[in-house]
Amino acid sequence: MKLIILSDTHLKTGEIPGQLQTLLEDCDLIVHAGDFSTVEAYRAFNASGKLKAVSGNDDSPELRKLLPERLKFEVEGVRIGVVHEAGLSVMDTTAQGYLAKEMEVDVLIFGHLHRPIIERKDVMLVCPGSPTKPRMSNPGVVELIIEKGSIEGRIITLEGDSCGYIKFRDALKRQKEEEGHK
Repeated sequence: MKLIILSDTHLKTGEIPGQLQTLLEDCDLIVHAGDFSTVEAYRAFNASGKLKAVSGNDDSPELRKLLPERLKFEVEGVRIGVVHEAGLSVMDTTAQGYLAKEMEVDVLIFGHLHRPIIERKDVMLVCPGSPTKPRMSNPGVVELIIEKGSIEGRIITLEGDSCGYIKFRDALKRQKEEEGHK
């Protein structure tokens, strides 16, 4: 089963960017870890009938009433938990690991950081980053393939604006390469 994991889309309308829409059409399940922002955006993702989602801190009050803060479900024997905020660090995932144990899941999916993480400890921790408003990363989502209890994950980079840090880093790299050719 192919899952597309995303969060922090922060869309004001129901228009899903083209490359992202293509990925969503080609999966079995869409998991959104919060911060759609508007009900219109939520409805656009939910139109496929494949969506599992939680609310985020930037979601409208109406959306927060509609969606849970935590969600647990199972796919082919793998227990999956979804929350929006699980900890504030991309460097130290101790808090996320403890939350996964508390929720008794094999995979914890969380958002809020806008930067992708796939980490395997006792459990798999997955933060998909953001396909529209990344921080210190390129826009992206995570693809999880679950087959007979086995889980494989990869970060998929999307087209679109990267955050200013990535643009600055890439400009420095090009400058060093050009200076090296002189």
